[in-house]
Amino acid sequence: MAIEQGIWKIGSRPKKLSPVVIESENLLEEQIVADISILNFGWMIIGQQVRTAFDKYIDLLAIDASGSVIIIELKRHKTPRDVVAQAIDYASWVVDIDDSKLVDIYFEYSQKRSLNEQSLDRAFKSKFGLAFSEVNYDGSHQMVIVAAELDASSERIINYLNDKAKIPVNAVFFSVFEDNGNKYLSRAWMIPPEETQERVISKSSKEPWNGEFYVSFGHGKERHWADARKYGYISAGHGRWYSNTLNSLEVGSRIWVNIPGNGYVGVG
Repeated sequence: MAIEQGIWKIGSRPKKLSPVVIESENLLEEQIVADISILNFGWMIIGQQVRTAFDKYIDLLAIDASGSVIIIELKRHKTPRDVVAQAIDYASWVVDIDDSKLVDIYFEYSQKRSLNEQSLDRAFKSKFGLAFSEVNYDGSHQMVIVAAELDASSERIINYLNDKAKIPVNAVFFSVFEDNGNKYLSRAWMIPPEETQERVISKSSKEPWNGEFYVSFGHGKERHWADARKYGYISAGHGRWYSNTLNSLEVGSRIWVNIPGNGYVGVG
């Protein structure tokens, strides 16, 4: 299933912008590093060109609020099948590394990028509202292939891995358009990201679950903590995976509520 992207400039008559070739995928990689929300606002880059134990390099490594790792691989000059196989190969390494390795990866990345914050604990807290050491990292991960296009065979492989094998691998397609010297980046996901999130792989938890729940409560225009306190509710959004998790709650469940950027605001 080929995905065609287009952008039209609104006017008395819609004008379709001209697609242009991305000069290099290194440029695309740098755009993602500069602003990871190009892929997902809820992710944080922790590594670039990360060396694995078998002397291969992962293009980008990111992490989400739950401590789940995202392997981001650009197609570059690899064949479509090769880039999918390579992402899975990298996942076989990521699933077995421990949280201290992620700390080291971020430290090296922060030094190379001259970031102000070189501690994963503090950077994670600044982004998500809690320290990385408070997250029970269990090797959970997913894979994202970044490409201009993929062949039909590779798309069938990705769909099979998601639908039948329940392996979380997705593809995101970028196109560049130009209008009067200005360039615009357009993005399209092959599979809705929340569906991939539902299939995130993890190794067995280090400790048995204590039965308590953690909720990241997005405080903003869509939800306000004062309203939640007044009416006695919590909510989740930005994908079925987040809202469906609330279905696990039972009467009497202990819930810790955190507002990213503020910290824990309630427990009940």
